[in-house]
Amino acid sequence: MKVLLAGGSGFLGRHLTQSLLTDHHQVWILSRRPQQTPGGLHIVPWDGRSVGDWSRLVGEMDAVVNLSGFSLNHWPWTKANKRRFLDSRVIPGRALASAIAGADRRPGVFVQISGINHYGLRGEAADETTPAADDYLAQLTVAWEDATRSVEEHGVRRVICRTAVVLAADASLMQLMALPVRLYAGGPLGSGKQALPWIHIADQIGAIRFLMENREASGAYNLIAPQPTSNAEFMRTLAQTLRRPYWLPAPAFLMRLVLGEMSSLVLEGRFAHPRRLLEQGYAFRFPTLPEALQDIFRSRT
Repeated sequence: MKVLLAGGSGFLGRHLTQSLLTDHHQVWILSRRPQQTPGGLHIVPWDGRSVGDWSRLVGEMDAVVNLSGFSLNHWPWTKANKRRFLDSRVIPGRALASAIAGADRRPGVFVQISGINHYGLRGEAADETTPAADDYLAQLTVAWEDATRSVEEHGVRRVICRTAVVLAADASLMQLMALPVRLYAGGPLGSGKQALPWIHIADQIGAIRFLMENREASGAYNLIAPQPTSNAEFMRTLAQTLRRPYWLPAPAFLMRLVLGEMSSLVLEGRFAHPRRLLEQGYAFRFPTLPEALQDIFRSRT
C-alpha cells in the first residue's frame, strides 16, 4: 500500500509511519523540512498551504492521511496562537482536498484526524451521533473536519478519527501529567470529576490502520478507550502505577490563573464512547487504564 501523510513528522505521524514501514508499506511524508531517508520512506517538500508539484503523487496513492494541526499544548492561547490552531488545520486540509479533486486517479481512502472535544466539555456521555457543541474547541474540530469534506464528492471514502489524549512514553502530555506524580505531588486537577478521555498509542495506530484498511468504514469514529475515566481516576491510577502517593489536588482557580483558557483542557471534559469503532469490530489491545499505564511505564518506574 502507498500512503501519503500530511503532518507526518509529528508525534502521531512518527508512530503511524513506523507501523506502516514495519509492515512493508511505502510512505510519503509532506514536510517543510525535506531530507534523505531510509528505503520505504520518502520526504516531499510542501509549504503546508498550497498545491504544488507534490500533488502528482496523489494519483499514485492508495491512502492519504491528514494529521496536520498545530498542537493545542502551546501556551498561552493568545489570539495569534488561536489563529495558528485554526489555519494549521483548515489550510492544509483544503490544499489536500484540492489536490485530490484535480487528480486523474484518486486514493481509495482519506483519513482525517480530529478531536474528541467535538462534542463539547459538558453533558451526558457522547457517541458519534452526538452533535457538535458550540464552544471554542468543538467549533475548531468542525472547521478541521469541514476542510476536507469535499473529497467525498469525488468518490473518496473519508474516515474521521476523533481522537482522545494519546498515552505513550514519548508523548509530551503524558510526560507532563506524570511529572507531579513522580515528584510526590500527584492528585486530581480541580474537582477531579471531569472526564479525561484517553487511548493507548498502540490502539490509536491500530484503530487508524483498521479503519484505513476496512472498506466498510466511513464517517466519524471516536478513537477513545471504552473505559470511562475521570481525571481523579486517571491521576490515582497513574500514582499507583508509578508507586507514588496520591494526595494533593491542584486548585482549579490556580490553574485558570496560570493557564488561562487553556485550563479547559484539564479542568473540563465530557465522557464519550467508541460506539462505531466497536461495532465495526475493532478489538482494543488496552481497553482499561491500569493495563495501558503499566505497559507504558513497565520499565520506567
